[in-house]
Amino acid sequence: MPDLQVHLELHGDVGRLHWDGHPEPAVLTRAVSLCADDAILGQGARRVEAEVQAGDWPGRRALQRAGFRREGIRRQALQVGDRHVDTLLYARLATDPVHGPMGFSGVMNSVLATKRVISHVVFTDEQSRVLLLETTYKKDFELPGGVVEPAESPRRGAIREVAEEIGLVLNLAGPALVDWMPPSLGWSDALEFLFDAGVLDEQAVSLMRLDPGEIRAAHWLAADQLEGAVSELSSRRIRAVLAARVPGRRAPAVFTEDGRAY
Repeated sequence: MPDLQVHLELHGDVGRLHWDGHPEPAVLTRAVSLCADDAILGQGARRVEAEVQAGDWPGRRALQRAGFRREGIRRQALQVGDRHVDTLLYARLATDPVHGPMGFSGVMNSVLATKRVISHVVFTDEQSRVLLLETTYKKDFELPGGVVEPAESPRRGAIREVAEEIGLVLNLAGPALVDWMPPSLGWSDALEFLFDAGVLDEQAVSLMRLDPGEIRAAHWLAADQLEGAVSELSSRRIRAVLAARVPGRRAPAVFTEDGRAY
């Protein structure tokens, strides 16, 4: 087994760390940690970064245990033999907590899987037609709503999106449907929350103000007109919300996968 050699190149206050050899994981972790400590505490580095192959699990674990947080992926950035592999960029800042619960959770928050969260709202009019929006950026019609921002709850995200898109201020209750959406059209999977806002009377409809930068038009469609206007997945979910309505009270949330009950 080759001896371990850890190298640190300091460019201003940014250090770049790499190593040669394949030692035991505990040895590599300690060496990386000591090198980063020396760069930050002894040489005044503001940031120390390292790049490893995505399949280098010992290297990834060593960096994570030494307090490095994953910042991104470089797709097919490195040639290994006759193939190209992804690399991962890790970094540790001088201000990052390294030890204790904050250090652990900060690292794990950077490496664990994340999912998009989307919130949409179902409105019907007094003729039981569903409100759908024709956007400026896609062909399929869509329910009012959109992607939830970081540190924003699904309910708050739905309220914000509706206010931005159609100018109505809501006070939503809990979701009517929560769906896992599989990967599609280049998107990774996501969790989607559908909120049932009930019936909009004529006065409420008259108060709608469409965002001209994002919304081209609003359409009211009966349930049997959804096919072809929205995606098959969206149609399944809208129908599920409408079917779960109970006059006079809020129905319990429905949980689905790909718009299908399980």
